[in-house]
Amino acid sequence: MTADPRYIAPTQGYFSTRDAIAPERLAAVEGIKPKGVVEVRRVMVGQEILMLHVFREKGLIDPVHKHLDHETVAYLISGRLRLVIGGQEFIAEAGTSWIHPRGVEHFSEALEDCEQLEIKSPPRKTWQTEGDA
Repeated sequence: MTADPRYIAPTQGYFSTRDAIAPERLAAVEGIKPKGVVEVRRVMVGQEILMLHVFREKGLIDPVHKHLDHETVAYLISGRLRLVIGGQEFIAEAGTSWIHPRGVEHFSEALEDCEQLEIKSPPRKTWQTEGDA
């Protein structure tokens, strides 16, 4: 194990189901408190990759932030999401994908309840929950 607070241990085993993983309600992302409800499930964690299932409640605003130690690609399963990535605005609908490169500021607003997959490489825990120190 490592002393890095952003380290996430790999999943034990080769198979998982979303419903077998308890959701984590986020209190902050990169130290910034979101406005509304967002939950993540660590669906699968490898040595070099992390897959999250993310639920964003309608009205959730994930304030402008950036990640310096990983990149993220995402895919919207359901709902509508307003995104601003590197100063460009997009409206994501089911079937849409996007990327947050390292160091690029981004923002999101859930226009409807949303479900998405996020893939982070390398795997990093960018969020805090109410129970985190």
